[in-house]
Amino acid sequence: MAFFPKTFTALALAASIALPLPAAALDDQQKKEFGEFIKQYLIENPEIMLEVQDALQKKQEAQRLVKANMAIEENTTDIFESKNDVTLGNPKGDVTVVEFFDYNCSYCRHALPDMQAMLKKDKNVRFVLKEFPILGPDSVAAHKVADAFRKLAPEKYADFHVALLGTEGRASDETAIAVAASLGVSEDKIRAEMAKSPNDGIVQATYQLASSLGISGTPSYVIGNELVPGAVGLDDLEAKVKNMRSCGKTAC
Repeated sequence: MAFFPKTFTALALAASIALPLPAAALDDQQKKEFGEFIKQYLIENPEIMLEVQDALQKKQEAQRLVKANMAIEENTTDIFESKNDVTLGNPKGDVTVVEFFDYNCSYCRHALPDMQAMLKKDKNVRFVLKEFPILGPDSVAAHKVADAFRKLAPEKYADFHVALLGTEGRASDETAIAVAASLGVSEDKIRAEMAKSPNDGIVQATYQLASSLGISGTPSYVIGNELVPGAVGLDDLEAKVKNMRSCGKTAC
């Protein structure tokens, strides 16, 4: 395998010297001597273990992405067309970017300008925001307010999203209510909507979807058939969107 060539080169050399016969043909003493040889080699060259660890991580990541791709195919409607999500940009855009986010995620805050820049530059992209409160009770409370605001004033949700995600300090029930009030939706209306239509089922459905995709952190994006974990930056997102238009995949 190409992941750790130095390791196999060393072991192949050792085998050619110490093992002219198949391993099954070795007696216990020969197996012990060969084991000691390999052990000594690794002690003298411990950096090989770092290569092995790196190879393992790459293999596990590749397996995770394969699993995520299969889950995307199985959950296409829930990912890209859920009625509970807000769509920004062009609702009929030719490429959709889905972002799982939490209002208390610092990386999501850093990634906010990426979304804004993309929507400003690209008038044919569709950006779906999928609320995924995983950073404690304050996040859950803030997202409950956000859900109520979405139902009451969907045309103002983009402004609400930018304001709350860009707020200094921790997002909570109180800060979310304050943002809603600043956009003309009173606390009384928010509280009434929250009581009338709680979003517990929506959040649970998102948790289950994220679990099937292997998402454990925010932000995480889905573009085409690819899961893109982390705040990868505008250039990377734009490149994947460009490739989707060019060849129907995020990597051509």
